[in-house]
Amino acid sequence: MGLQCLIVTSDPGLLGSFKASLSEHQTSLDMRQDSASATELASRRHWDGVVIDCDDVPGGRELITQVRHSRSNKQTMIFAVVNGSTTDTVLDLGASFVLSKPLQESRLHSVLEVAIPKMEREHRRYFRYDSDLPVRLSNHDGQIFRAQMQNVSEGGLAVKPVDPLTLEGVVNVEFDLPSVDPQVFHARADVVWSEAFMLGLRFLHIEKNSRAALESWLNSLEAQVQFRESFPSISSHSL
Repeated sequence: MGLQCLIVTSDPGLLGSFKASLSEHQTSLDMRQDSASATELASRRHWDGVVIDCDDVPGGRELITQVRHSRSNKQTMIFAVVNGSTTDTVLDLGASFVLSKPLQESRLHSVLEVAIPKMEREHRRYFRYDSDLPVRLSNHDGQIFRAQMQNVSEGGLAVKPVDPLTLEGVVNVEFDLPSVDPQVFHARADVVWSEAFMLGLRFLHIEKNSRAALESWLNSLEAQVQFRESFPSISSHSL
């Protein structure tokens, strides 16, 4: 899945510049014209990048703080667009990059060259790929619990225990990575949320060999997602 960004502006020129530049990086762009609806979106979903027209959208500067403090966007790249050259205030509020109006295309391109790789790394860490693999969990007492993976990312995974259970704290995680050369993934993870028959785990430590193998597997999952998005009729027919 490509990067997804939100832009908050009522300036058609600013919108056009970002839309053209981001399309070169296969990045989609959604737009809102007011801070209230943008705040609501940031509160319920993750964005790889948020562009805020700080001075021409009422509440724009406050929106920087609201996005930065939202549960799903603490590490999101925030592009603050201001009128004039004062940048300290918006940087203090949490902006990642500052651009001034009138927007210079060369400046925008140079900023995106730096920002896009960082956004892609965060996207990989955050984005959860659907998966259905057996997972083995063990607690500090050595008790082993079996579960089924629901989704996975570089940062963690969600699992559905085979038998209802309550787990908290740090657990050991093991599962067999799909590969021509079978390899067992080993990590320690923190149980960050627990719902009815589901657990959310955040990786605390991944063994070195396991990390490389996980990244390789996630690359293959990303390729599958991109193929399905590029050829939906073919992929759906093959299911």
